[in-house]
Amino acid sequence: MRKKRWKLPLGALPLGALLLGTAAALAILAVGISLGSSSISLGDTLRVIGARLFGLDPKGVEARLIPIVWNLRLPRVLLAFLAGGALSISGAVFQSALKNPLASPYILGVSSGASLGAGIIMLTGFALPFIGGFTLPATGFVFGFATILMVIAFTRVLDKSLSNNSILLFGMVFSLFVNAILTTLSGVYREELRNLMYWQMGSFVLKGWSYVGLLLPFVILGAAGIVRYTRELDILTFGEEEALSLGVDTRRLRVWLLFCSALLTGAVTALCGAIGFVDLIAPHLARKVTGSRHNALLPMSFIIGGSLLVVTDLAARTLISPLELPVGAVTAIIGAPFFAWVYFRKR
Repeated sequence: MRKKRWKLPLGALPLGALLLGTAAALAILAVGISLGSSSISLGDTLRVIGARLFGLDPKGVEARLIPIVWNLRLPRVLLAFLAGGALSISGAVFQSALKNPLASPYILGVSSGASLGAGIIMLTGFALPFIGGFTLPATGFVFGFATILMVIAFTRVLDKSLSNNSILLFGMVFSLFVNAILTTLSGVYREELRNLMYWQMGSFVLKGWSYVGLLLPFVILGAAGIVRYTRELDILTFGEEEALSLGVDTRRLRVWLLFCSALLTGAVTALCGAIGFVDLIAPHLARKVTGSRHNALLPMSFIIGGSLLVVTDLAARTLISPLELPVGAVTAIIGAPFFAWVYFRKR
């Protein structure tokens, strides 16, 4: 008599992976808050957060540790998690919308365009009326979106098929061109050169709750605009003709998805600097866990990307303490070999 095989219901595996990923992310957040130049026990960290959020008594916690946890480390770790998650969702969308495993906002010049816009605002001190502090992330979004549109437009002129290699090549060329403009501006504004160069490499130093408040609306709006089209993203991966036959307006969908991705990437770049390769690595890792269905891929990309950037930031501030490395430099050290591995594996 044959034994009956039990099968997991459809979607059970991605759901379980998301739950485990969420639990792991919470643990990483707690560790990221506790470790640093002055180590704080995990229990003290949780007691401080509980006291601030729920009015509990932080019994046994030294008074000096409360502002360290609440005013310095917690907003920094949350900002890193939001930034990594936003970049990773953008990377997943770029890879699916352009059907290119090497596509990402950083490689295709969106981050460079956003850096240029943010750099202009930082150097000139200009602020748009009515939106005040949101001028910086809003400008980053506008310049980032304009950059990817120009990359695709120029690629289409010279290569009607919009091949993977052509898009990557033009994205890299545009990235170098935009970075050259920003470097020229830095030479003109010499007194701001040091701060601007350090910001370009990515950092979460001394970025408190105000930065979390500035980034959070962009993350919510951008992610919500993408998540509502998970079904269309699934269809788009089967090819242009298949998607059109099923009633998907592929051109309009791609523009909207790139718009939302630029909203996420531009805001992160403007507030935290150019942080590369997280948007390339996290979606590939997420596909290994949940598969290619976007209703699970996108949240898993957010979880993995956010966790990865928290760990990277922790390494940047503890490896050679008391000195602190730029986060973008650490992610580049990890990401460049990963990019080469994906490229040669696909070839």
